[in-house]
Amino acid sequence: MTDIRYEAHGRVRLITIDRPAKMNSLDFEANDRLVAAWREFDADDDAHVAVVTGAGAQAFCAGADLKTYTMDFARRPAPEFRRRFTNGPGFGGITRNMDVFKPIVAAVNGFAISGGFELALACDLRFCSPNAEFALQDAKWGFHACDGGLIRLPQIVGLGHAMEIVLSGDRVDAEHALRIGLVNRIWPQAELLERTMDYAQKLASRSPLSHRFAKEVMKRAVGMPQDEALRLESSSFHDVGLTEDLAEGTTAFRERRDAVFKGR
Repeated sequence: MTDIRYEAHGRVRLITIDRPAKMNSLDFEANDRLVAAWREFDADDDAHVAVVTGAGAQAFCAGADLKTYTMDFARRPAPEFRRRFTNGPGFGGITRNMDVFKPIVAAVNGFAISGGFELALACDLRFCSPNAEFALQDAKWGFHACDGGLIRLPQIVGLGHAMEIVLSGDRVDAEHALRIGLVNRIWPQAELLERTMDYAQKLASRSPLSHRFAKEVMKRAVGMPQDEALRLESSSFHDVGLTEDLAEGTTAFRERRDAVFKGR
């Protein structure tokens, strides 16, 4: 059984996949609990940033627990599975059909394989330890990624690098991941979570409305014609200009002090 831990650290929420003996793989029940954790984070106005990681020092998330998934495949009718996979929130809770316009940071402390890799891709920033490895190994077994890997990976690393990762099924180590822009930083294993949480606390001190408006624009603008995307950006800037947070930010700038944002 996979435990999902949800902890408050000021305005940062730490979500931990806790099944190190099984490489932090997820069964259906754990996936549903992870969905609930993301919904709680999204609905909590006092929660500004989330960090997701895996327990232990070996794996972030090795994807689905194939034994339990296979058993569920066998006993559930096909239409139910199609509804779950197409219309549900996807593996890891945020890979499909759930828009969370707050910053989400992955602390990748080891293997991020298949669905675990796709969960990391659904985050906004990825920090990893030197032993981290990333892979979409589906081509080795006759299928392909289905929780955003084929969509998000090219946006993050470019089509050429994404094609190499998807078509080969090979693992990508931390240094190569940094070179191609898959991860933002590599930090020592013993410091990874602490430094990621410190970074998240810094993000949490910024304007939450600025984050939400900007993230929504960047996500929704993917694939838009440039003129339409620029109009979306301009409209969002106008809306941010009507907030109390902007007034506080400009006042703090004039008074040479740190702004105290309230998300209004």
